[in-house]
Amino acid sequence: MWSGVLASVLLVVPALAASADEWRSRSIYQLVTDRFATTDGDWPACDTEDRVYCGGTWQGIINKLDYIQNMGFDAIWISPIVANLEGNTGDGESYHGYWTVDQNSLNYHFGSEGDLLALSSALHDRGMYLMLDVVVNHMGADTLPPDYSLFSPFNSSSDFHTFCWITDYNNQTNVEQCWLGDDNVPLADMDTEADNVIEFFYNWITRLVNDYGADGVRIDTVKHIRKTFWPEFATAAGAFTVGEIFDGSVDYVAPYTEVVDAVLDYPTYYQLTYAFQSTSGSISNLVDVVQSAQSSYKNGEFMAGSFLENQDNPRFQSLTTDQSLVKNAMAWPFIQDGVPILYYGQEQGYTGGNDPYNREALWLSGYVEDKPLVKHVRTLNAARKAAINASSEFLYTALTFPSVESSTLAVSKYPMLSLLTNGGESSTPSWSVSDTGFSAGTELIDVLNCTTYTVDSSRGLDVTGYDGLPIVLLPISAFNSTYCKDLLGSYYSSEGYAGQSSLTLPVD
Repeated sequence: MWSGVLASVLLVVPALAASADEWRSRSIYQLVTDRFATTDGDWPACDTEDRVYCGGTWQGIINKLDYIQNMGFDAIWISPIVANLEGNTGDGESYHGYWTVDQNSLNYHFGSEGDLLALSSALHDRGMYLMLDVVVNHMGADTLPPDYSLFSPFNSSSDFHTFCWITDYNNQTNVEQCWLGDDNVPLADMDTEADNVIEFFYNWITRLVNDYGADGVRIDTVKHIRKTFWPEFATAAGAFTVGEIFDGSVDYVAPYTEVVDAVLDYPTYYQLTYAFQSTSGSISNLVDVVQSAQSSYKNGEFMAGSFLENQDNPRFQSLTTDQSLVKNAMAWPFIQDGVPILYYGQEQGYTGGNDPYNREALWLSGYVEDKPLVKHVRTLNAARKAAINASSEFLYTALTFPSVESSTLAVSKYPMLSLLTNGGESSTPSWSVSDTGFSAGTELIDVLNCTTYTVDSSRGLDVTGYDGLPIVLLPISAFNSTYCKDLLGSYYSSEGYAGQSSLTLPVD
């Protein structure tokens, strides 16, 4: 059980319990605790196919916070923290944290209560936020029927819905009251209509957030619990809540934006992936789904979690290794309306496919920071922060699409103008934007390679790119030459920068 350690340690762990609005400016690094970093810095072997604990811990995360913060992230989302099913089932071990057996105890594989409190404190000392991942919908068993006596605090079959597998995702009752999992690990579905279950979880989330100084909560499997359960749960959390509704339909996902603060933007994720995983992807479908979400979600796409990878979906580079397509797709979460989320290992070019292959150990990468995609992420984070600093309205300005072509896209979110393409590495893309939103004569800089441009007399801009790479433009006044010098090192020429309207430099 959570112990008296809290009484002494909580004094040094300020609970920020950040509101949804306070998360607008954040960018989140999502990690699988068991696969991110070990306590002692060792690099144990970790074969994803084995589906076993590999040794990552909360103390390991503390040791590598510089790595995360150096990329510009100011929040982390960690794996579920509570005690999970033990032993190697037919589906492996519960290293991921989603097979709860005891809601009131911590997962000792990740460390002690003191370690988790130390992580929360270390983040807050850096001005960073902590997002906890929570599972309310189910508990994990290794037999069917489960041995309910092994669960805590719910140890009776009466606390769960009567067993049935989910067989019809078009039947919402079936989705909410039947079970996930399989014969190896049936996930016993909580009876979230029962008063004792409701009362426990509302009290539990308040305690969890307060005890560990959490600033936000990611909620697993939200669509598998009735919508009316969630508003009071979100209120009880007292912090930003973002729900996982694993579905690609805006019409299906939108109602959940009425009951929690935000959702993971799965509808856009699917179309983003399809648009950039090949040179024949549909740019127009991406535009359509974004515009639909903007008009259908309660707060538009503001504060929605925007992502390209996560623990439940194949890594993007399992679909394409064309680095120009990769860089274009990776740019999206940082240039859109919501909160960007980067899944650990994406910056290192990991290529794992579906679970379990997308849950690689990051220590096997060596945490190398001088790599193209690490630099790409660092620059995108810096550009977003520069836009926020340059305009108080950036976080409240809905993006528009001033130009949409078959293989190119312009995304305007003042004071940022982004030019994307799915033409691939061998393409020479071009964009013609008739109204950039900037005044005539405004000097713009592509933050990704420090090329400069000048807006024409009619507020338009014609740009020819190279190698199918994305372009992210800000006014020079917002993104200064000092950063470009740091970014490009010896390739940067301050004389060239000052004297040319278009300075093309080598990039990684």
